Amino acid sequence: MAPALIPLLNDCLAGHRLTPEEGEILMKATGRDIFRITAAADELREKKVGDIVTYVRNQNLHVTNICKNLCGFCGFGKKATDPGAYCLDRDTIQAGVRLAEKRKVTEICFLSGVHPGFGLENYTDLIAAVHEIAPEIHIHAFSPDEVAHAAKRGKLTTAEVLAALRDAGLGSLQGTAAEILIEPVRKVICPRKVSGQEWARIIKEAHKLGIRSSATIMYGSYESARDQVDHLAIIREIQDETHGFTEFIPMSYIHPNTPLFTEGIARAGATGREDLLMIAVSRLFLDNFDNVQVSWGKLGLKMTQLALLCGGNDLAGTMFTDEVSVDAGAGDASYLAPETMERMTSDLGRTLRQRTTLYELV
Repeated sequence: MAPALIPLLNDCLAGHRLTPEEGEILMKATGRDIFRITAAADELREKKVGDIVTYVRNQNLHVTNICKNLCGFCGFGKKATDPGAYCLDRDTIQAGVRLAEKRKVTEICFLSGVHPGFGLENYTDLIAAVHEIAPEIHIHAFSPDEVAHAAKRGKLTTAEVLAALRDAGLGSLQGTAAEILIEPVRKVICPRKVSGQEWARIIKEAHKLGIRSSATIMYGSYESARDQVDHLAIIREIQDETHGFTEFIPMSYIHPNTPLFTEGIARAGATGREDLLMIAVSRLFLDNFDNVQVSWGKLGLKMTQLALLCGGNDLAGTMFTDEVSVDAGAGDASYLAPETMERMTSDLGRTLRQRTTLYELV
């Protein structure tokens, strides 16, 4: 056992704000220290949000896999000329929305490549296509990278793009494209995306315009434990300033079909130890967050259940499909039935509740 681990965890539970150096120690824990850390995180979760596990009834819509970025950690994005490249038309998108209505979905989430030809009008048209069929459905869509791209193409400010998306009916912004917000890592894994500094600026701008967002990390590829904690520190600082994040979503790198892995640049994803510690340390480090989400499509159901004992309190959504994870090599990331969620949570002595995108209980 690390000599000062128990006092550190006790201090954290008493209100001490972890430093990046302390967070790095926790991320690197081995042996029984792993369980001491996860137990502390579970205790803090109980204090903050109780024993309820939440989920949203949502559906992903994959508009296009054509992408300007072609990041090394992604097996989904393609050039327009590649075999299998697609961009859905309005009728196909609306057929997906009708299906979502039948499934009693409350949130539609756009998961797409950053199409080089898309501008602000394309994004507002997507919102209109959804709300024409289902005006009450919450649209959770678009990353800071897409906002920056639309601004550049339209010779607009990012604030103008965000305001236009909000006025068109965007419900909340995706905190994706964050990956690791540390520049030396970004230059390797996603060099064509906005910088970490620009990502943070756009997120803060969105929050100040009244647009809530998620916060994410994509871990297990090229970064170090310290990079992970420095990323958490950036997220925590933004939340201190804006209070605009709804939840924190750790996303484990799915490696098999990605260039970073096949070219020998990245390792074979996070280990189970790292997955559980990422949930736990996120809970302990992000003292200004209530909700830590467990990405079942990336962890698998048994590891997901364990993560609910490590500080996690949210099971994300039903999704119905996640082509991004599947194309990267995740075995089954398509649909999680609430009945299965109920079995997982009741087995732990926890209570499952449906929520909205903004964490109001249904």
